[in-house]
Amino acid sequence: QVQLVESGGGLVQPGGSLRLSCAASGSIFSINTMNWYRQAPEKQRELVAIITSGGSTNYADSVKGRFTISRDNAKNTVYLQMNRLKPEDTAVYYCNGDLTLTTRSRVNSWGRGTQVTVSS
Repeated sequence: QVQLVESGGGLVQPGGSLRLSCAASGSIFSINTMNWYRQAPEKQRELVAIITSGGSTNYADSVKGRFTISRDNAKNTVYLQMNRLKPEDTAVYYCNGDLTLTTRSRVNSWGRGTQVTVSS
């Protein structure tokens, strides 16, 4: 069993910053590609940022230059640093990961999400 738990969401004013964390736990052998998604009210879930096992990153155009995804393999944790936040960044942010278990099987897992609200 694998569990992904997000934290770090909250209410922030436009122009502010937040740092989201996603901690993976369970019978993990290795963490492969990790992603951050978000879903705003009445909108489809969208991919925000990707980080591969080798550390390569990619971002949605709407967050390029403002968001940074990173990982700490020793802690089985992925981060999303969000700067210069805008009201349109308001959404529930979800962590998603491709992981290899100690049994060497691979699973794709989702966290339950953390709310980010950007408002004055």
